[in-house]
Amino acid sequence: MSKAVFSKTQYDVELAAERDHIAFLYGRLDAERAAAAGELHEVLRDHTEDSTDAMWRREVAANTLSARVGRLRVADSGLCFGRLDQTDGDVLYIGRIGLFDEDDDYQPLLTDWRAPVARPFYCATAANPEGVTRRRHFRTRGRRVLDFHDDVLDHGVVDSDEVLLAALNAPRGDTMGDIVATIQAEQDEIIRLGHTGVVVIDGGPGTGKTVVALHRVAYLLYAHRERMSRRGVLIIGPNTGFLRYIGDVLPSLGETDAVFATPGELHVGLETTATDPPAARRVKGDLRMVDVLAAAVADRQELPDTPIEIELDDVTVSIDAAVADRARARARAAGVRHNQARPVYRDSLILDLAEQAVDRIGGDWLDAREVPELGSDLVADVRSELSRSRELSVAVNQLWPRLTPYGLLVELYGSRDRLAAACDGTLAEEERDALYREAGSDWTVSDAPLLDESVELLGPLTRDDGAAERLRRAERRYARGVLDILDTEEDPDGEVLRAVDLIDSEGLAERHEERDHRSLAERASADREWTYGHVVVDEAQELSEMDWRIVMRRCPSRSMTIVGDLAQRESPAGARTWASMLEDYVPSRWTYRQLTINYRMPAEIMAVAAQVLAELDPSLQPPKSVRDSGILPWSHRCAPDRLSAVVAEAARAEAASVAGGTLAVIAPEGLALDVDLPVVTPRAAKGLEYDAVVIVEPQGILAAEPSGAADLYVALTRATQRLAVIHTADLPESLRSLEPRPVS
Repeated sequence: MSKAVFSKTQYDVELAAERDHIAFLYGRLDAERAAAAGELHEVLRDHTEDSTDAMWRREVAANTLSARVGRLRVADSGLCFGRLDQTDGDVLYIGRIGLFDEDDDYQPLLTDWRAPVARPFYCATAANPEGVTRRRHFRTRGRRVLDFHDDVLDHGVVDSDEVLLAALNAPRGDTMGDIVATIQAEQDEIIRLGHTGVVVIDGGPGTGKTVVALHRVAYLLYAHRERMSRRGVLIIGPNTGFLRYIGDVLPSLGETDAVFATPGELHVGLETTATDPPAARRVKGDLRMVDVLAAAVADRQELPDTPIEIELDDVTVSIDAAVADRARARARAAGVRHNQARPVYRDSLILDLAEQAVDRIGGDWLDAREVPELGSDLVADVRSELSRSRELSVAVNQLWPRLTPYGLLVELYGSRDRLAAACDGTLAEEERDALYREAGSDWTVSDAPLLDESVELLGPLTRDDGAAERLRRAERRYARGVLDILDTEEDPDGEVLRAVDLIDSEGLAERHEERDHRSLAERASADREWTYGHVVVDEAQELSEMDWRIVMRRCPSRSMTIVGDLAQRESPAGARTWASMLEDYVPSRWTYRQLTINYRMPAEIMAVAAQVLAELDPSLQPPKSVRDSGILPWSHRCAPDRLSAVVAEAARAEAASVAGGTLAVIAPEGLALDVDLPVVTPRAAKGLEYDAVVIVEPQGILAAEPSGAADLYVALTRATQRLAVIHTADLPESLRSLEPRPVS
């Protein structure tokens, strides 16, 4: 304890000095922020330069300065949280960002927590002090230092748990906070891993997996900013509530170029939270669906049952199975995707039909083919007529139709015949039946990777059909108009350099596209082809084999942080081992780290959850809690007609016990409770934490198929302080040790 090391007078003097120094640091922060904001204002105000390159440079500078202002703004909360006294006499203050003395050769005034020299703040011990004699932790409110706590490493006086426990016992808010001031050694080792490939962070509930992953992102952006910041970061979480909960962590660390998405949003344009029944979920997540989708596309490349006649001015030609088969073979051999192969297919038909027409008319076809410049114009005339033929267009649309991902899946799911054709030899009959659904059904989370896979097979619509091409044409028309305005001066001798001599409308349109004023996150989230500098996947055990294909597509560099706990797997298509999901993409090139210390639940709650874990999988070990609370979890049985009233009363009592904290009622899906409180399912609560939790009808949670035991384990491990269980049915065997307690 600091006050045990110092006398009262000494402590007060030290505290006053620290308050003055940190006030000075805040002054430097304000000055830097004002300077950066001033530069940004000047850049945005200065529109005197006319060249396109100058405009582009100005926008790059504006984006850079805007990010700098943002990092300086978030640093205002808890700017400095620690100090290191080193054996060589140097003193380092540790904080959210780095500040430097511009008047003294840029000497550091405040060291960014991610800098290598700051590492001992998190890892030094009395046994291994790493060149540190004293580590000081500040407790602040706003800009004011309230007090401090010292670890005197060279004298063996180390009690950093006091700082950690104070943070763990503090009431939770509506959003996750960063742990930048209380990172523990096992967490710091993962955060600072130099490996920029795939890192798996495995650990039980409460071990800090998520917050470690987010701090790792902040560290990687610090260490590799030039490479990673250009592409941004994708954060994938299980549900929107979870993403809202963690959404402030990266901004609080000064990093804003992140896109947040659930698995149901990974295909651009789709936003869904609906889930399939377990059987359909299992089949849709299976890697065999790649072959099913490829077969579904091939099934749409049809041969005519009877010849299709095409009437021309002088002759009628026909597309029979042989002609269509040759065209199909040529289009498939082109090595491009379905929609991009349509012109190849159409041209092949025109080639064969023109030959057929010439043969029927009786022209010199052989000479026209071998020596076109000497032959008749008949072939060219026939081809031209065929290219304009509405009947041919109808035939092409029938035999090689334009396909969209949504249309492909709707027609596949809604037709037992198409399912049978696409799944033949790949899926069993009961698996095909699981895919069938009526037209008009909602898209589900499991459809997202299938829609994205379909894009890989289909490609965009042909250029004359695509919305993107229409937009490009509009941009070119706009650019043409701009050039026309600039090119109004008459110059009969051609001596004046005109705008069109410097850039054409296509180039000007491309420059316009480059100057996209949207933020990086906005651009990335709207662009399916965008690839990210880093991807974080939370609750990764829930992702199916098909989900992993879409994730890997978004990050070709394979720079990823994967977070999960196999014991909490709810999805029937989810991971049973990490290797089964990763080896195909990064064989023997991924790093595994495990977190074993539970920082969330006190030992009393973890002991109850451990009994459920033992039934779920006896081979799994629960994480070890760092604290006891002295408060035992309890249960109460009531009559069914009293359930809502008892739940409400229990919730009020628990909320009063954690005044200022958060509370959740967790109940089985579909259970109706008449309470004036938010009620969530175990699935919706996944990844979240609350000061107090009231679990309702645990037997109902346990009975849910196929993941009841995992759901109950999730529900039991959300509380940081207090846990109550209200039930009308018998308790599961694993919960019968709970202390019965009356509810007034």
